[in-house]
Amino acid sequence: MSPQPVVPPFAVITGAQVSEVLTGSEKEVVRLVEQVYRLHGSGGTVNPPSYFLRFPDRPSARIIALPAAVGGEQPTDGLKWISSFPENVAAGIPRASAVLILNDCATGYPFACLESSIISASRTAASAALAADRLSRGQRPRRIGFIGTGLIARYIHTYLDATGWTFDEIGVHDLSQEHAAAFAGYVAGRSGDTPVVVHPSAEELIRESDLVVFATVAATPHVLDPSWFARNQLVLNVSLRDLAPEILLASANIVDDVEHCLKANTSPHLAEQLTGNRNFIDGTLDDVLEGRITLPDDRPVVFSPFGLGVLDVALGRYVHDRLRDTGRLGVVDGFFHELDRYGHTRA
Repeated sequence: MSPQPVVPPFAVITGAQVSEVLTGSEKEVVRLVEQVYRLHGSGGTVNPPSYFLRFPDRPSARIIALPAAVGGEQPTDGLKWISSFPENVAAGIPRASAVLILNDCATGYPFACLESSIISASRTAASAALAADRLSRGQRPRRIGFIGTGLIARYIHTYLDATGWTFDEIGVHDLSQEHAAAFAGYVAGRSGDTPVVVHPSAEELIRESDLVVFATVAATPHVLDPSWFARNQLVLNVSLRDLAPEILLASANIVDDVEHCLKANTSPHLAEQLTGNRNFIDGTLDDVLEGRITLPDDRPVVFSPFGLGVLDVALGRYVHDRLRDTGRLGVVDGFFHELDRYGHTRA
């Protein structure tokens, strides 16, 4: 006889706790992200379309719901609820904020609510570091350029550094000179003697880089000329909307999930609309991990990750379990009040 399902305790996990668990664990997080990509590729996850809440009076803002279920040895269901308010940047606060709810797969009861902007940034950076490693075509790029200098760029730099990447030069470009200078100072303080160059234009940075990271808040393409990528650069198209479709059509294209990436007017979605087909997509990162495709040497390679909710759920579960196993989990006693189907029996 199978055991009776039990309502799990409910925990609230702060951003400080998330940061404490994940800081210094970057290599382990990259390994976890790789495992989840492989699990997703083999059909061991459920990752429905993301749902966008938009506002007529605030057209630049949105809140996105990403439901997901992760199978495998540690099955977990959940939902990431993440807002993107680009106007925050002008006020000096991060664009995105998020919470993550984890649900028990036996009872459906939620068992944790986590501050999730750090989880989201960490899984994004881990995905970028994994892709950079596996898409390097046998030789790691020597010059990296960051276009966009916010939280995500900072996390990607941290994850590349933690997983052993070194560069001969680090380039930086941002529409805000102040933000570019601040990020350049941050990177210089963590990169030893590596030169850090602030470029006045995106074109100059791209032409002089071997690895280009897009981490902007751009809503429409602003990089339009395929000739800027004549070096056949590796491009981490993390912010998804910077590149004109013509650039993707002149490149090899790897995505995290085809159905998820080709929506919401991402650059791959615009390329699909322009051509009427998806033939320009070469495969997924899981295809690369499993050796099902070979990357060309005569074209740029663009990785466009829409961001899978299964990564957030798996990483949130990792944080929860680390805190639980070390006795630091903050359980909210009595969070669920009505636990008797027919009410309490009176004496």
